[in-house]
Amino acid sequence: MTSHTRNILGVDVLSATASGALRAIDAALDRGAPVLVEFLNSNVSNLAEESQALSEALNAGIVLNDGFGADLASKLLYGRFFPENLNGTDFVPWFLAETDHRFRIYLVGAEGDVAARALETLRQAAPQHTYLGARDGFFSVDEQAGVAAAVRATGADLVLVGMGTPNQEIWAHTHLMTMGGPSVFCVGGLFDFLAEHKPRAYQWVRQLRSEWLFRLMVEPRRLWRRYLLGNLVFMARLFRARFSSR
Repeated sequence: MTSHTRNILGVDVLSATASGALRAIDAALDRGAPVLVEFLNSNVSNLAEESQALSEALNAGIVLNDGFGADLASKLLYGRFFPENLNGTDFVPWFLAETDHRFRIYLVGAEGDVAARALETLRQAAPQHTYLGARDGFFSVDEQAGVAAAVRATGADLVLVGMGTPNQEIWAHTHLMTMGGPSVFCVGGLFDFLAEHKPRAYQWVRQLRSEWLFRLMVEPRRLWRRYLLGNLVFMARLFRARFSSR
């Protein structure tokens, strides 16, 4: 992990622009060992508070800041915002288009053929890579090791995993990040957006850092607890950390 990090409630988060994050990830890849790239937002932070396995997975990788919650935490704890919002939905396709590395890529996540459709979108956006295939992210605990072995057998050197937190981080850290195994990006709902399976907020909404509100309006039953109650929990944890540090 690079020394340019800020500890956000127990998780070391890279403090960098998108270009700086690209350089840090490329440099880590150049060292030869598999690299795990993950994203921290308020929900992921709350879940890591409750799960040692998730906390360990996060601190084993390069973690980028995602959303206003992480930014506010940086401001309150360090006196300044992160240099740039590096949410995975925007950063991962951009990284694949801009990196000097040439990957053999496999996708795991989402439902049905969503990952396969997302793969075709990425193939058009970053055609310099080799795209080996995709599968859905729905498999049992008993199948986890077998699925990971099948993915490694494809010869992929980069796997994009979009299974939702904490499943994607824990599975990647436990089963994919083996010696000589592939690097992994944990990408959350990226495949749904790339495949146009779910709508993305308008650009002006994203610029206002209010994409979470748009997602809540689109999927209130699934997301109300995460965003309404979860944000309150995150803020309570954040203020407790801020004033206990004094």
